[in-house]
Amino acid sequence: MEQTLVIIKPDGVARSLVGEIISRFERKGFKIVKLKMLTLTRQVADEFYSPHRGKPFFEDLLSFIVSGPVVAAILEGSNAVDVVRRMIGVTRSFEAAAGTIRGDFGLGITDNVIHASDSRESFERESKIIFKD
Repeated sequence: MEQTLVIIKPDGVARSLVGEIISRFERKGFKIVKLKMLTLTRQVADEFYSPHRGKPFFEDLLSFIVSGPVVAAILEGSNAVDVVRRMIGVTRSFEAAAGTIRGDFGLGITDNVIHASDSRESFERESKIIFKD
């Protein structure tokens, strides 16, 4: 079984979408291996989003992700990375298909409700940052 990381972003938490989003993954058959609510510090957010450092949207991304609590989960299941990425939809919520998490709940590019690891390598790096303990 493969694992992947999802983070329900501050907009998803503020809009009380955590239960709805987690239940979609559970109904799909994913097992929740770890789950926690936290507020990212700027330092942790900078490390987490370091692959985007230097890009024009980097500062907006950091400011947004530290603006409130997030809920992070490690999900386990068959082809977890690819299946979860399909379930959440494309980054730009207004381009995401109906039925995907971003298509149904996202409002924009940064405020797109959820992050998911885009590869096994990203999962390994990101999960170590979020679940340090």
